[in-house]
Parts: sequence; structure tokens; C-alpha cells
Amino acid sequence: MSIGERLNSLPYLEKWLVLGVILGIVAGLSSLTFYFAIKAMEYVFLTHLVGMSIPRPLGEGGSLDFLFRAGRYYLIPVSMVIGGAISGLLVYTFAPEAEGHGTDAAISAFHYRQGKVRWRVIPVKLIASAVTIGSGGSAGREGPTAQLSAGIGSMMADLLGLSPEDRRKAVAVGIGAGIGTIFKTPIGGAILAAEILYRRDLETDVIYPSIIAAAVGYSIFGSVVGFTPIFGNYLGAFNPFRLPLYAVLGLVAGGVGLLYIKSFYGIQRAFRKAALSPYLKPVIGGAGAGLIALLAPEVMATGYGWINLLEYERLGEIVSITAVPIVVLLLLLPFLKILATDLTIGSGGSGGVFAPGMFIGAFLGGDLGLLFHYLFPQLVPSIAPFVIVGMISLFGGAAKAPLSVLIMVTEMTGSLQLLPGAMIAVAISYIVTGNNSIYSSQVPTRRESPAHADEYERSMLATIKVAQCKLRDLKVYAYSSVEDAVSIMTQNNLLSIPVIDGNGGFIGIAYLKDLLGKVGAVGAFAVRGVPTVGLRSSLEEAWEVMAKTKSRWVPVVEGGRLLGVAMMDDMVEAYRKEAERLKQMPRQAGEAA
Repeated sequence: MSIGERLNSLPYLEKWLVLGVILGIVAGLSSLTFYFAIKAMEYVFLTHLVGMSIPRPLGEGGSLDFLFRAGRYYLIPVSMVIGGAISGLLVYTFAPEAEGHGTDAAISAFHYRQGKVRWRVIPVKLIASAVTIGSGGSAGREGPTAQLSAGIGSMMADLLGLSPEDRRKAVAVGIGAGIGTIFKTPIGGAILAAEILYRRDLETDVIYPSIIAAAVGYSIFGSVVGFTPIFGNYLGAFNPFRLPLYAVLGLVAGGVGLLYIKSFYGIQRAFRKAALSPYLKPVIGGAGAGLIALLAPEVMATGYGWINLLEYERLGEIVSITAVPIVVLLLLLPFLKILATDLTIGSGGSGGVFAPGMFIGAFLGGDLGLLFHYLFPQLVPSIAPFVIVGMISLFGGAAKAPLSVLIMVTEMTGSLQLLPGAMIAVAISYIVTGNNSIYSSQVPTRRESPAHADEYERSMLATIKVAQCKLRDLKVYAYSSVEDAVSIMTQNNLLSIPVIDGNGGFIGIAYLKDLLGKVGAVGAFAVRGVPTVGLRSSLEEAWEVMAKTKSRWVPVVEGGRLLGVAMMDDMVEAYRKEAERLKQMPRQAGEAA
């Protein structure tokens, strides 16, 4: 017996315990490989070519005593152009599906391709994304990590001979474990695996294996790079009187999150429609982002170090080589980061949108925190909580993943005490962004996913009750004559009819073939003991009864009394109405949002 056959023979929990451990090892090793590949590219491009220093977050060996330098500052656009050229060459030559933010591609594979990911996407995505980010491109490392782990999970499922359903689960687990590992957020990553596939639903089957995989991946990754949360540990106290201010932040974050989504896909569409070589588009995007970086180098790469400096109010280190005042720069940075990310990734570059989303939210929160500090200095002595809640509320709403992002940023900052305010802010942001998402491959619910189409098509008949059907008053009494019964069946184009007693009690069914040429009362020819349904029975049960009785109707009986008959045509009409109602639900929910 092969390994795959042995796995398939195991009960669900045991099978996914083993697979979860394997996927966790994959997530840990792929995250480490990608992490150090980015560092190598940063050394080549930013350190060696540009002579530039960029801040590191506390959880990655960074320090709050940071001094910005860029010996060859003018080469920043050159670095990003070269990065875009190399990325475009790799992607469009070997694996075009590796363009853009990898998480969305992995989500698409789950819904539309039975979890299939081509093996060549894995090395292409790794190298192209490392070059894009390492050269200064405004992108995150979580998307590529998600696609790497999901891709290897897909390959592993094929090698083990797993079913398409298990391959899809392996892809979803890979997404959550990969992101949870590289962010050092195992709990949030496990929940993300279930939440990120939908805008208003959860893939609950993947939570159990994701918990295992994220724990294993985090252990491997942390053993090498350390277990300190990326942004250190926030030690400030929670003040419930600030809750209205967090609500305001959630409202603004939702609006800016909507801008992030709309601008990203607007620029992506513009690049795709442009009559240019696909190899040239990432070069143009890199040049545009590079010019923005000349004004504000903070927009380069992931920006984690700048977020940390902002959180600890080291505003003097947030620099601009130009003469732009620091207050103006702080106000501009969320929008400059949006534009730089749109150009880097929307042009066809390779990288994630999660980290840029956190940067945008952090600096938006910092801006509002400064405003609140000047208005209410006693209530808001520090901007740090608004920086953290800004990250959560903006990307939680923009990604339609409020629960997992809430947990992830809490893990990244050690800010458990801020949860009440963060929950309010992300809930409001989620409402403001409506049915829009930065992940275009998300579907509203499991019902709309092609991965679950058969499941819902089979079960829909089981959800519709006989009470939802029109009941017709078709019957004959046991003492009626055969001639009268044949007349009623002929007039209604029936081959059978229910027979009742004088009190309305159901006796059985009389068949036309048994009555032709006969005389006397119908009751003598009724077939007794036939199955019936009640008002609470499902159409699926009614269909089975019709198959047994060889009729196109079913007797509806309650307490032994015949209430009427449900015709096949009426059942089809009830099915059609229910299908139309379900189809309208996503549209109505979107309008309500």
C-alpha cells in the first residue's frame, strides 16, 4: 500500500494531523528560503547599488536608533527599474500566473482549478518577488509566501494521490500556514486560511489542519529568525474612553481601504489594456514607484521598519530628502504608499498587498493619532495604539478578513489589551468597504464557490419543504364509482389519484390501469400502504416517494388526513423560486452594505 493510500484510509483527524505537519514543514522552509532571498536581493540592490540603509522592525533585529543614509540616492529609481525588468522577464517567460499578489492566485486555484498550481510557479514566484521587494518595490512578502506554500501543498497532494477536495484543502492550509509563518502569527494564520477564501463565510474544514501547520511552520521559522513579535510588544494600557476615537479611525480606514482597492484594480486594468509588451510594463511601474521613492523613501519595500519607528514615535527618523515638512510627509505617506504599490504590483510586478495595506493603515492611524493628541492630549498621550488599530482596521476591511487580521496584528504587536477598540474599528471598516475586496478571487460565500457547487446542488432539494409548494385538491372517495374516478383522472391528465374515506382519512392510491374496464366502488381497487409526505418533509423526500409510486405527484398527509397533493410541476416552481431567492442574496447584501 502506497503512502497516499495509507493516508486516505485514515480517519479525517489522523489524516490531517499528518498532512498538517507536512504542510507546516513546507511553510517553515519556504518562508525561510524566501526571507533570506529577499535579504540577499536587498544587499545587492539597496545596500551595494544604492548605498542605502533601511530600518528593520524590532522582531527582525532592528533598532529604534536608526539613521537613514543613501550614498547614491539618485539610483533609487534605477534599482526599482532593474527589479521590475528582471521580475517581468522571469514571470512572463516562464509562469505568467506568478504576476501580481500571490495570495489572490492561490485563492483562485482553490475555487476554480481544484487546487492545481503549476510546479514552475514556485521558483518563479520566489525569485521574481525577492527581486521586486529587494530592489525597493512597494510590495509585501506574505502573498508570495502564500503562493509558494500553496503551490508546494498542491504538488504534495498530487504526489500522494490525494483527491481534488484534499488538494484544495492543502492549498488553503498552505495559504494560512505560509502567511502565519512569515508574519510569526500562527493563530491568525490558521484563521486566515478559513476566512480569506470568502467575503462573508469561512472554510471551517481547514481550521484544524491549519492550526497544526501554522504551529509547525512558526516553530521552524522562529527557531532561525527568533520568536520576538515583528513589531515588538506594545505595553500601553487600554482606555475605554478612547472607543469613540477608534470608531472614527475605523470609518476613515474603511474609506481609505476602499480607495486602496479601487485604485489598485484601476491601475491594474490600465496596464493590462495598454498596448505594450508585458515585459515592459513592470519596468514602467518600477520607474513610477521609484520616482515616488525619491520624494519619500519610506514607501520602498515592505516598510515594516518605518511602521515600528512610527509606533514608538521616532518621528525624527521618518525622513524626506526633499524639503517637505514632516507633518505634510506624514499626511501624504498613506496615499504615496497606495500609489507606489499600485504601480509596483498593478503593472505586473510580483509581491503581496498585505504589508502595504498595514503600512497604509499604520500611517493613517498615526495621522489621526496626532490629530487626537493635539485635540485631547490627556486622553491620547501617545499615537501608538492608533498606529496598531489603523493597521488592523484598514486591511481587515479591505481584505474582508476582519477576524484573522485582528488576531494577526495583535500577535505582531503584542497588543492584546487593544482588542476592544480594534474590534470596533475593524467592524466599521468592514461595513464601509462593502462588497469590495483587495482579493478579487474571493467569492461571497461557500454557495458561490465552484469548489462547493455539487454540494449545494445536491442539497438544495433537501432544504425546500413541501409546505413551500402549492397543494392541489385532487382526490376521490372510497365509495365513488370507478367511472367517476376515471373521469377525474382523464380531465386532469393523471394516471393515478389518492383515495380517502368519508372523514378525509388517506386510504391509498387508485391507478388508472387498474380501473379501466372495472365497475364498482374505487376503494376496492385502491393500493394501500403507499408512502406519503408531510408539510415538513423536503422535496428530496417527495421526489423519492414519486419514484416509488411511479407518479408525478405525491400525497401530503398530516395526522392520517389528506391535505392535498403536491405535483411535480409545483415542486419545480418552488425550486425555481428558492434558487432565485438565493441568487439575489449576495446582491441584496452588497446593497445593504
